[in-house]
Amino acid sequence: MNVTDQIALVTGANRGIGRQFVLELLERGASKVYATARRPESLDFDDTRVVPLRLDIVDHESVIAAAATARDVTLLVNNAGIATGAALVTGDLDEVQREMDTHFWGTLDVIREFSPVLGANGGGAIVNVLSALSWFAGPGTGSYSAAKAAEWNMTNGVRLELAAQGTLVQGVLLGAADTDIMAGYDGPKIDPRDVPHRSLDGLAAGSIEVIVDDWTAMVKASLVGDPAAFYAQITELLGAS
Repeated sequence: MNVTDQIALVTGANRGIGRQFVLELLERGASKVYATARRPESLDFDDTRVVPLRLDIVDHESVIAAAATARDVTLLVNNAGIATGAALVTGDLDEVQREMDTHFWGTLDVIREFSPVLGANGGGAIVNVLSALSWFAGPGTGSYSAAKAAEWNMTNGVRLELAAQGTLVQGVLLGAADTDIMAGYDGPKIDPRDVPHRSLDGLAAGSIEVIVDDWTAMVKASLVGDPAAFYAQITELLGAS
């Protein structure tokens, strides 16, 4: 898919990677971009092609309303997410549930409501913003990693189910980006602009999976080996005891 003249919808568009997706889509010639957020008044794009739209992905009625409004969408970017830091065993179970409700159930709800829209408009594409943590867990990432792992394999599942209507489903995986959600992380971070740049280049090439950075490429390559060796390396890299 070449995004020129496409009509996109981006979840979590008010900041971070979502905001950069909107800007990159505009730069590449998208004819309209629905920029969504739980509070659309927080959106501040100065471009007439941007249509602010309320969308809370964990509110089913909000998802239904957004899909009823944006009937012309040809590209759906599922970016909205949270990071609670909840531990799986000792953390607040409500926070663990909130991670899964957002990354898995919320994203799936958006896909279920918008897939008929994409099908009616020729198939189009779906981009799910995932994480290297879809493939491993580190200190303090247990609930996030579990939710992203579920979202990653959900991406694979919906790709198969939507192939018949001609919808390309792409997973985008990255390590840490320099965004608000990673403000407390003191390791290396990529420029958030790299994520939409690599993703949209991938769409143009028909890529179903995009690995944004070297860290994520290392994680993926390690999956074929002994997990004990990998987690020893992670422990050393992250300074965990």
